[in-house]
Amino acid sequence: MTGFQNNITKFTIQGFSNALHLQFPLFILFLLIYMITLLGNLTIFIVISINSHLHTPMYIFLLNLSFLDISFTSTILPNFLHVLFTQQKNISFIGCMTQMYLFVSLAMCEFLLLSAMAYDRYIAICHPLYYIVRMNQKNCACFAAAAWSIGFLDPIGHVVLISKLSFCASHVIDHFFCDVIPLLKLSCSDTFNVEIMIYIDGLLLTFNSFLLISASYVCIISTILNIQSSEGRSKAFSTCTSHLTCVLIFYGTIMCMYLRPTSILSPERDKFFSLLYIVLIPLLNPFIYTLRNIEFQTALRNQGLKYISYFQKD
Repeated sequence: MTGFQNNITKFTIQGFSNALHLQFPLFILFLLIYMITLLGNLTIFIVISINSHLHTPMYIFLLNLSFLDISFTSTILPNFLHVLFTQQKNISFIGCMTQMYLFVSLAMCEFLLLSAMAYDRYIAICHPLYYIVRMNQKNCACFAAAAWSIGFLDPIGHVVLISKLSFCASHVIDHFFCDVIPLLKLSCSDTFNVEIMIYIDGLLLTFNSFLLISASYVCIISTILNIQSSEGRSKAFSTCTSHLTCVLIFYGTIMCMYLRPTSILSPERDKFFSLLYIVLIPLLNPFIYTLRNIEFQTALRNQGLKYISYFQKD
């Protein structure tokens, strides 16, 4: 951060300035979405944490995903809600770099965690006899730890390079948070090295993760189609539909936004895509993963009954 050339102390978040009359309704809408997101993901996190029979690889990964979604949303939405409510759109340079680093880090963590979840489903369906050996608690913990570690180490180079760019023109970020591409667009420095680093990183990490998930699902679908009974096929596929839905939405929006040249940017379209993976996915994940999950619903119901009986005794 110390290599920054212009001694800039703050940026201005433009947000949705073309809809000034909608600022308060947007504040109410996103506040409700944020509260529902926190409630849903916290419920998953707590229920899995306190029910030992749910401490299996699938649920451990889901617990990590819930905590990740809470962190991911909380990196962006509280500041955005503050901007909508107070119209104070300034953010410090350090605050902007920190928000960008956390955003990219958590996005990388989600890529890797979704890959680990795909591998878990691949072993469970394609090699069920080896599942206990390959997906034991130690290996599961290693997968989760690797996702978090790589996710938080990988973006350091991006942030260092961006922090050294010159911002000699406008300091208004045409977005509702400090994202990589809007910052590159503001710079009057040569951003070629940063863009190349983003593309290489996208190919090595993001695209390879997507290939791993795609390969896993090719094998999974092939195995499911070879199951003779329709009930068996339906049961096997139902364990994957939730994860596959989240993968398609998350990877689709991320790739549309970041794996393309900055010369074809569309700020309004980028804001829409950002809303999909920052707001919509963390909001939907608790519902996607639990609506058809009888085991989780049973644990949630039993936990609720325990609390009801506890308060009735008091």
